[in-house]
Amino acid sequence: MAVLQKIRQRSLLLILVIGFCLLAFIIGDLIQNGGFNSPSKDVGNINGKEIPFETFRMKVANMEKNGQGTTTTQAANQLWDQEIAIALLTSEFETLGLRAGEKHIIENFKNDPNIGQNLAFQNELGKFDLKKFKEYFVTNPDQAQMMKDREKDAVLNAKYQMYAALVKGGMYTTTAEGKFKYELETNKVSFEYVAVPYSTVKDSDIKVTDEEYLDYMKKHEKKFKSDGTREIEYVIIEDKPSKQDEDEVKNKVNALLVGGVVFNKETNQNDTLPSFKAATNVQEFVTLNSDTPYDSTYIAKQDLPAEHAEALFNLPAGEIYGPYMNGKNYSISKSMGRKSGAKAKASHILISWEGTQLPNKKEKRTKEQAKAKAESILAQALANPASFAMLALTSSDDSSAQQGGDLGFFGQNQMVKPFNDFVFNNPIGRIGLVESEFGYHVINVTDKQDAIRLATIAQRIDPSESTTNLVYTKATKFEMDAAGKDFATVAKAAGVIVNPAIKAKPMDESFGSVGNQRQIVKWAYNEDTNVGDVKRFEIVNVGHLIAKLKKVNQKGLMTVEEAKPMIETTLKNQKKAEKLMAKMKGSSLDTIAKANATTVQQALDVTIDNPVLAGAGMELKVVGTAYGTAANKISAPIEGNSGVYVIKAKSVAKAPKIAKYDDYVNKLKGSAGQAAGRIIPALKNDAKIDDNRLEFY
Repeated sequence: MAVLQKIRQRSLLLILVIGFCLLAFIIGDLIQNGGFNSPSKDVGNINGKEIPFETFRMKVANMEKNGQGTTTTQAANQLWDQEIAIALLTSEFETLGLRAGEKHIIENFKNDPNIGQNLAFQNELGKFDLKKFKEYFVTNPDQAQMMKDREKDAVLNAKYQMYAALVKGGMYTTTAEGKFKYELETNKVSFEYVAVPYSTVKDSDIKVTDEEYLDYMKKHEKKFKSDGTREIEYVIIEDKPSKQDEDEVKNKVNALLVGGVVFNKETNQNDTLPSFKAATNVQEFVTLNSDTPYDSTYIAKQDLPAEHAEALFNLPAGEIYGPYMNGKNYSISKSMGRKSGAKAKASHILISWEGTQLPNKKEKRTKEQAKAKAESILAQALANPASFAMLALTSSDDSSAQQGGDLGFFGQNQMVKPFNDFVFNNPIGRIGLVESEFGYHVINVTDKQDAIRLATIAQRIDPSESTTNLVYTKATKFEMDAAGKDFATVAKAAGVIVNPAIKAKPMDESFGSVGNQRQIVKWAYNEDTNVGDVKRFEIVNVGHLIAKLKKVNQKGLMTVEEAKPMIETTLKNQKKAEKLMAKMKGSSLDTIAKANATTVQQALDVTIDNPVLAGAGMELKVVGTAYGTAANKISAPIEGNSGVYVIKAKSVAKAPKIAKYDDYVNKLKGSAGQAAGRIIPALKNDAKIDDNRLEFY
């Protein structure tokens, strides 16, 4: 009882201590993971419009599901661009008060082939029938919600069409602009000039400081925006077969060529194994000894391994070819015989009718009408076989119509039976008509190929377990040795090559020669990863990649190193121009030419619209100066694209006046019509966009 009494007396203190610890734990968790310093619940923010992660995540999942081979990162990147476009455009639509009514929405639906060309929504004349369209969703309520969801996209598309039309309409081209365009194309100037190319000054004689690069970048800040990058250098330690691994597989396959005696553990007796050539049950022999299953199909020459195709295709029945390497497989092949016409090539014209298993028919017709049309086409094809491709293009309901009906090569039983039987039972050049569940086929047998059947034993040369363990040991040792040490020195000691640093952006996925490796980029951007940190990554089918975070380039203005390749030539040419201009002075072109060890050149009938100088390229500033310089007057030195010029104007031939400038107005209108394609980049350039995708992907 005394002990229980003491426990009761101290219980309040114990509860207070436990409560304090729990409170400290909760507060600490709030600070780190939520509450006071909560990570974003939004994948981003576009001009104040939040993009919730959960909504975005579902869209990414749907794109992954529906897209062939689309990765999570690829889907997230594509959808983010879509979200930006939608948010920016929606804001514009609201500002302008654009509204989409039923007429706009229906027109948008009709432009979708799955709706506009769907037979369920067409009348007797093959035209879209709004009444049928609406009735369908009344009688199919389960489909109505799906269409309701699509309606949102239709509204957005309809508004965009209106918006683009407004932009295009605002790009009005006047007659005065047409006249100016005509003059740019037709006014001609002739002049003499002296040109000294920038290439006459050595690049090594010109120095551009980092401050000069930075000043240029700040003056053109929008051109040098950066999302920030991480510079990652790396080495690859491949998990590849050793010489011993290769020899082991090769010896096993080579032994199959001669046969031998092996000990059977089940019978405790020696078994005599036949050679591959002498084996009576070839399929069983292949099954027991090959990593790839026995293939009984006939193979055309074009489908054989290119390096060995000639020898394999001409291999006599029963003979062996090999050993040979096919990819990573060490192989031997035995000819099981050749078959004439095993592969066939044909073209067809498909004429379907209502009720056949073919969607998106070109016409609505009965079976009788389809047969009559097919027989008519057959008669035309027989009368003029050369017209078959054009008949297919204009008449066939099959997607092969775009290829003139050509189906390429195929083997036995790859087509429906009536089609298959006609092609393989008739010679090249035969044209005929068959019926299948898809419709009537007018068929032209265009080619046939012989094929060979091969029994191939292929054993893959892979690294053994001991080899893989040695590679793992080497990679982990490198990772530990490189931590805090010079990466290149450690690599040299290990006998591996340091790959050039990759500048990875936050949402990059592709990583050099190893393909998509999002894990490496995520590691480089992790807040716990510091410059100089090293980490090993296992790469499937490659081995190990050991990465080092070399440098962090923050978001904002590019670094000088990043921008230098883009502007180095421009800045050096500016400095070269200063040097050359100082030498290009004189009372005549001859004097200037002589001082610069060059000659006076002629430019005849050059236009502003196409200001090309022979051997120099586009020089708009030079040609423009010639137009504005009085005859026989020498200009000051001109800083051109490819060098420094001094010109002496000779004559300007003015374009004759014409009654109308409609052709030139239309040329400018064509350029203005492309303005809609520049809407999104222009809006994006002035938008405030916060991108939090890195927190989630």
